[in-house]
Amino acid sequence: MTIDVHSFYTPASFERLKTLADTKETPFVVIDTNTIKEHYIDLKNGFPIADIFYAMKANPAPEILTLLRDQGANFDVASIYELDKLLAIGNVSPEKISYGNTIKKVKDIRYFYEKGIRMFASDSEADLHNIAKQAPGSRVYVRILTEGSQTADWPLSRKFGCHTDMAIGLLVLAKELGLVPYGVSFHVGSQQRDIGAWDEAIGKVKVIFERLKEESGIELQMINMGGGFPANYISRTNDLATYAEEINRFLEEDFGTNLPRIILEPGRSLISNAGILVSEVVLISRKSHTALNRWIFTDVGKFSGLIETLDEAIKYPIHTEKSGEVEDVVIAGPTCDSADIMYENYKYGLPLSLEIGDRLYWLSTGAYTTTYSAVEFNGFPPLASYYV
Repeated sequence: MTIDVHSFYTPASFERLKTLADTKETPFVVIDTNTIKEHYIDLKNGFPIADIFYAMKANPAPEILTLLRDQGANFDVASIYELDKLLAIGNVSPEKISYGNTIKKVKDIRYFYEKGIRMFASDSEADLHNIAKQAPGSRVYVRILTEGSQTADWPLSRKFGCHTDMAIGLLVLAKELGLVPYGVSFHVGSQQRDIGAWDEAIGKVKVIFERLKEESGIELQMINMGGGFPANYISRTNDLATYAEEINRFLEEDFGTNLPRIILEPGRSLISNAGILVSEVVLISRKSHTALNRWIFTDVGKFSGLIETLDEAIKYPIHTEKSGEVEDVVIAGPTCDSADIMYENYKYGLPLSLEIGDRLYWLSTGAYTTTYSAVEFNGFPPLASYYV
């Protein structure tokens, strides 16, 4: 296949990334912070009413956290380790932090509370009791299950969230436990292509708001719409402005002009298209004398940053400087694990002129690569990252 890098990066951005990449040993990710800033501004313009809580799990590099802090961002934090990394950059007040993980240890809740954080996600009775004991008086929002798993490339429901009736009960319980029933959250799935998934989720939230007010006298104050906005991979999506226009319309249809506080938790959409993962071709082979496909083995794989190729869910654009006739290939990583195959069913076409030692440029890899990289599988070190 032929990839036009300028469909993914401006010429100036690609030149910045390529100039630094040419000086480094593979594998690594190189990220353009200017692009992240531009994406953040675009998101603010698209959702002027929303507070943006960056999902640190996408990429918690200090360079990114500092940039977003200076732009006025808030932060969605999922562990005490992320919290320590965030607080280490300085000048981030507790009011700008949410503990967004519904699965947390008692001691971790207490740690967040001691650091001044007063907003917690939950989706179970046991967790609410833990929050009430360890973080008394805090605001809680309950995450609900959504139905976007069929149209998201990387679904997130099932493990997180609860059904509508349970969510209502949990928010009533929160009040009884001395907590503040603050709002409702949902996540329609990462890399969500169907804008209608937000419409359905917002409709569920409206029902919860109305029932709690009518039946229990509880007036919720916040809707956390999570993330899900797509990045630019091989399969193109609508642009962010289209998502924003439609989702703002859904909110207005259900809540009118009396909107509660709106929170967004972007990760992928801010970071992915700012980065390029650079790998080297380690080996090229065929499995038989008559095989129609080459196997391309690179020095990066599922265990070194490309876990989202699991089930070939995320299809990254791959660029090479070689040209000429192409042939379908299987692309695999370097480790001694047979699962370390990125693409076998979805056939990428790479030039027959490709040789051992050539570089592959995996586009749109700024998010969920360094954070998914194994520490030392087969002795390989974690994926390196550089910032321009």
